[in-house]
Amino acid sequence: MSEVVEQLRQVLPPEALVTDPDRMESYRYDRAMFCPAGMPLAVVLARETAHVQAAVRIAAEAGVPIVPQGARSGLSGAANALDGCIVISLEKMDKILAIEPVDRYVVTQPGVYNAVLSRAVAEHGLFYPPDPSSWEFCSIGGNLSTNSGGLCCVKYGVTTDYVLGLEVVLADGRILRTGRKTVKGVAGYDLAKLIVGSEGTLGIITEATLALRPAAAKPRTMAALFADGVEAGNAILEIIRSGVSLSLLEIMDRTTIQAVNKYKRMDLPEEAGAMLIAQSDAGGEAGAADVATVAKLCRDNGALECIEAEDDAEGELLLEGRRVALTALEELGTTMIDDVAVPRSRLAEFIGRLEQLSAELDITIGVLGHAGDGNMHPTVVFDQTDPDQAKRAQEAFDRVMEIGLELGGTITGEHGVGVLKRAWLAEEVGPVSLDVHRAIKNALDPKNLLNPGKIVAE
Repeated sequence: MSEVVEQLRQVLPPEALVTDPDRMESYRYDRAMFCPAGMPLAVVLARETAHVQAAVRIAAEAGVPIVPQGARSGLSGAANALDGCIVISLEKMDKILAIEPVDRYVVTQPGVYNAVLSRAVAEHGLFYPPDPSSWEFCSIGGNLSTNSGGLCCVKYGVTTDYVLGLEVVLADGRILRTGRKTVKGVAGYDLAKLIVGSEGTLGIITEATLALRPAAAKPRTMAALFADGVEAGNAILEIIRSGVSLSLLEIMDRTTIQAVNKYKRMDLPEEAGAMLIAQSDAGGEAGAADVATVAKLCRDNGALECIEAEDDAEGELLLEGRRVALTALEELGTTMIDDVAVPRSRLAEFIGRLEQLSAELDITIGVLGHAGDGNMHPTVVFDQTDPDQAKRAQEAFDRVMEIGLELGGTITGEHGVGVLKRAWLAEEVGPVSLDVHRAIKNALDPKNLLNPGKIVAE
């Protein structure tokens, strides 16, 4: 192993190699709790594709596992280090390389934060829609690796819908450039879409060409308050059935609202059992009509109150409350964050069963998520120093996924499988699909060196 470190030292600049255990400590984990993590042999802080390629070739030759990392904001343990691995961090590859307003694409390195890229393209009158709640501290590379969604995906879709092309370092150090910069193109297999969502198990993304849209109109935002989550779920069903084209539809329950108020000293209405936040970016009279339609549907389905934001600042305040919700819940205790998506027609039933589960196990479950597409983030909150609470929390976490599958859903909508949900993947996809997963992994990484143990067990 000392020989591997020496080889890395010979091909990398001094600032790109970390071997001090104290500095490497922060590169062991992402934000997921209860996922194992080891101590790396070394951390490579790559500044360019050549650094990644050199490190991968050395690791491949020595048979050393590689764990790619972005901003380590993930919630599935996919970026967790293994004992004796080489962590390849892309956080220093943080340059936007090109913005093309006519062809509507951006070329970016993977370490650029989502919010930074979004603001940069906005200066050109363009819009990059995928916007995870963590957009201020999550990187584009991580978004690509887990196929992140976000608040606007109800109208605009998820990360993979905007991927035109990728530069990827493969397990043997070769560089794959796949995709195109044209609006259309179907030459060969869509290898870019294969890499997206693979959580660093098939290759390391070092550059991405992403499609952009013209900037949307200024949004109109409203909130609707309900006595409980089930009534809010019924209203969501009617909103979707109506065909109104919202750019955002989010939900927070009472537990989440109270946590946000405490964390951000906001003044969200704690008396409500649930709050829907809806937004339309249709612009002008169309946007006003969308919001009016949603308000009426909410009132018809039991809303206690509907409030339209008076200005952009008030609308942004509501969204800020939703964006910090997971962080706010973490302030209440140890959290286990689920990421279950269910068919929208089953959303009210899903919320109702979560409320029953919370009462049955006597455990706090904060319910929040992307109501418009059925992707929910039930968050179990507990005291990990209490063995009984910890046991009930783990049961609640597993039962949430079980309920989601029973309702025709999926164990993860955007956080990925990582190690946290690896055991549940087989339950969802079945043995034939697992065989195909393993065949693809073996074809691209026959030595099983790229993020081993993540997604699919050996």
